[in-house]
Amino acid sequence: MPKYVIEREIPGAGGLSPEDLRNISQKSCGVLRGLGPQIQWVESFVTDDKVYCVYIAPSADLIREHAAQGGFPANRISEIKTVIDPTTAEA
Repeated sequence: MPKYVIEREIPGAGGLSPEDLRNISQKSCGVLRGLGPQIQWVESFVTDDKVYCVYIAPSADLIREHAAQGGFPANRISEIKTVIDPTTAEA
């Protein structure tokens, strides 16, 4: 199943409180439950003004539907083609 990185432009994201982040996470999980098991949220990275989320889904369209139902921006959705890390450098 394809894996995607979603870039969400959220001004002030880095200043969101733990309660704000919990509420956003709960909303996202609720929408995911409604969409079914074929879409999964893996993790997210919060920066000053953006949130980068990693999802597993059959299509970018389903990620867009999640964003629309949850009221989240999905400014850019990119399919992950390959994952590399320091072990990639090993022979």
